[in-house]
Amino acid sequence: MSIFNIGIEAIGWTAAALILAAYILLSLGKLEARGYVYQWMNVIGAGGFVVNSGYNGALPSAVLNIIWAAMGLFTLWSVWRARQAARAIP
Repeated sequence: MSIFNIGIEAIGWTAAALILAAYILLSLGKLEARGYVYQWMNVIGAGGFVVNSGYNGALPSAVLNIIWAAMGLFTLWSVWRARQAARAIP
């Protein structure tokens, strides 16, 4: 196994750990579902899965994680927008 392949596998395992940690922390009430930390953990984790599954030819998983990351980015944007609007109200 080449160093490149090891790197791809490390990205996949790190992504899995990140998404699992996000879910555990959410379930334990340590993170909020619409919070920045939870959403960024999912976006970054999904990005890692896209790299790993795309490289390994698992296209359904890659597409699923592209959608997962897009959902996280959309949620981050909508939370940011809502917080900006709340700050604008005197």
